Amino acid sequence: MIVLAIDPGTVRSAWLVFDTQTGRPAASYESDFGDGRRLLAIEPNAVLIDRLRGWHDAARVGAVPFLGAIVIEQVMSYGMAIGAETIETIHWAGRFAEAAFPTPVYRIPRLTVRMALCHSTRANDANVRRALLDRFGGDSAIGRKATPGPLYGIHADLWAALGVACCWADMEPDDRAAARLP
Repeated sequence: MIVLAIDPGTVRSAWLVFDTQTGRPAASYESDFGDGRRLLAIEPNAVLIDRLRGWHDAARVGAVPFLGAIVIEQVMSYGMAIGAETIETIHWAGRFAEAAFPTPVYRIPRLTVRMALCHSTRANDANVRRALLDRFGGDSAIGRKATPGPLYGIHADLWAALGVACCWADMEPDDRAAARLP
């Protein structure tokens, strides 16, 4: 199954397409939206909304792969006070879910991703990145421009999107069903 994983942000969001059959980012497809871009990016939220709304039409003509699901990192407060930035991120995550209709949308909390990849609630972004690198074969998984690895092009917030995709791909069907938006 092909999924689109999103790490939402207040202004820009990271997204990538992930193939659960191969267990790898679908960046190797080299398919594009007609503008020569690979299937991963950190873009302004409004651009991502437009991409999500047009994805079905683009998939019909073969410009992009058909998506079986959208997976969004869920923002949670865990009893702590939250600020305007967090509220804005939640707002955009909801807009992404709405724009993805009729594709099924799932939300996975960051804590679940950290536990699945690092087996610790104290893991931070650096630990998640290291766990993902180890999962794909170490530092050589990134590769170079001449010899790109499966993680070539992954940087910044794309690591969080990749973590969400890997966590979702590893989940049992019952856990996936519980994460689905109604």
